Amino acid sequence: MTQLKFKITIFLAVLLGLSGLSLAQNGTVTVDQDRQIEKLLEFKKDLTTNEIYKIQVFSGNRSSAEKAKADFMNDYSDWPVSMEFNTPNYKIWVGNFTNRLEAERALQKIKRNYQTAFIFKPKISNKS
Repeated sequence: MTQLKFKITIFLAVLLGLSGLSLAQNGTVTVDQDRQIEKLLEFKKDLTTNEIYKIQVFSGNRSSAEKAKADFMNDYSDWPVSMEFNTPNYKIWVGNFTNRLEAERALQKIKRNYQTAFIFKPKISNKS
């Protein structure tokens, strides 16, 4: 009987060893992607989202808006400035703030020179 147990033990050990080898999978994956994908991912990070806040510092006629924009750019160089036409006035908008807290902090600094400045969320236009 001991010889039979020995043979069964050897058989099970060999079977277990072979099954472990047959289930093991080794492989390498190589990804061949276009270099433009990395550029697109970086571009996507820079795109504005629906949750953008801006600060309006001026609203009026074109010549006054151009002067206000130049003055603002001389006073503050930390944020992007744009001049937008919204009938019937030109407006000077500042920043692309990703959250309200960031916009509030900037507004505190801006209000020192532009008391009428306020925060708003621009409407998303579907330009195709």
